[in-house]
Amino acid sequence: MTSKRFKKLPEKTNTLPADNFEKLLNQIKKNCTTKFDESVDLSFQINNKQKKNEINIRTIVNLPGGTGKKVKVAVVCEESKISEAQASGADVVGGDDFIEKIKSGEMNFEKLICTPSMMVKLSKLGKVLGPKGLMPNPKLGSVTEDLKTAISNAKSGQVEIRNDKDGNLGVSIGKKSFNDDQLIKNYNAVLDTLEKEKSNHTLKGDLIKSAFITSTMGVSYKLKIDKNI
Repeated sequence: MTSKRFKKLPEKTNTLPADNFEKLLNQIKKNCTTKFDESVDLSFQINNKQKKNEINIRTIVNLPGGTGKKVKVAVVCEESKISEAQASGADVVGGDDFIEKIKSGEMNFEKLICTPSMMVKLSKLGKVLGPKGLMPNPKLGSVTEDLKTAISNAKSGQVEIRNDKDGNLGVSIGKKSFNDDQLIKNYNAVLDTLEKEKSNHTLKGDLIKSAFITSTMGVSYKLKIDKNI
């Protein structure tokens, strides 16, 4: 059943022509009529069905304006690095004992970082961590000796973006309460990352087939991408 609040929002916005981010941002914020601080979300449909190979994107974006979320970061490391991880702001730290807790299903964290030497042991938990998207990955900066940088990035505004099998890719770039400059910087950071991903793949045509912007409980609008992606 449609709520009274939702009925007051603009209708048939998906039939409107695509517009640029800056123009749509003001309308998106106006549509945030709930009592909580809604997220501003982007949704992309990528051109992943290629004749020679399927395009799959999995990478990280450092959002300069932050995410507005508190991320609980866990670190699996050898005993000699536990103090360093704790001093760098990790919420949960451990070695072999922590791996056993994860194995038993104890996963009270949103981001997991691991040192290379401990990754051999942790990799055996692929069936536990993989489906939840928590398995550390060296390409994503979460398997590293530089725990301080990894923890700082995870807490300050680093998000992972990846498409599903149908080519859908979604990412939140902040909250309604963010000023426009924060959200514009975060939006451009996402586009810059996708632009780099396009250059890393051999594909026919554009990487992005369509793009939309919405808020958590709002309606979506077609987004005009100003860059050649």
